[in-house]
Amino acid sequence: MKSLLITTLAMLALAPCVYAKQSPLKKNDRIVFLGDSITAAGARPGGYITLSAEAIAKAYPDLNIELIGAGIGGHKVANCQQRLDKDVLQKKPTIVFIYIGINDVWHWTHPRVVARGKKGTTPEDFESGLRDMIQKINNNGARVILCTPTVIGEKPDGANPDDERLDQYSDISRKVATETSSQLLDLRKGFITYLKEHNSKNASEGILTSDSVHMNPAGNQLLSKLVLEALQVPDANGQ
Repeated sequence: MKSLLITTLAMLALAPCVYAKQSPLKKNDRIVFLGDSITAAGARPGGYITLSAEAIAKAYPDLNIELIGAGIGGHKVANCQQRLDKDVLQKKPTIVFIYIGINDVWHWTHPRVVARGKKGTTPEDFESGLRDMIQKINNNGARVILCTPTVIGEKPDGANPDDERLDQYSDISRKVATETSSQLLDLRKGFITYLKEHNSKNASEGILTSDSVHMNPAGNQLLSKLVLEALQVPDANGQ
């Protein structure tokens, strides 16, 4: 009984830290999305960043919250590290979404990339790169929402060629989020859950992506929904 009481008290003591990871938005929050071509497209009309900005402005018209896209096509963790100061820290963010990993995995097998002698990112460099960026962002006074990569192929049964490696890198992101006390946005889990319900024909693309990687309108809608949930923004029905 005494042991159970101590365990319960310890869990209660940790609870504020858990809730602190998912804090509500504040007035004048500036949110930067760091990523690759998916994020670059997300800042365009109909993209997930634009959709999220519209929903936030509607839900909190007096908070003056700004969303900024910082995505560049083809980029991996190392590229994001190199431009972190210029594209993220100098914008004085209060929240930073790190949504990276697709190219870190895909470039091991993508024919055009392999033909040019380029490679993906090793698991070790992927992990150390995430940790480096999170530390610098936190030191700059902002909090991180770390995203797992989404999909390279939409078959929900693990039959896509890069699924094993993509799951490995997603696990790295989950581990890093836990060990750095960063909020995790598990996009991979969210996408797989959606595809298991909506991709009954086991198609490799066309449900959430236009080409197995980049988002179509439905993909941007789902991404926006998950981003808004991470930011505790009510949906159109106020839920």
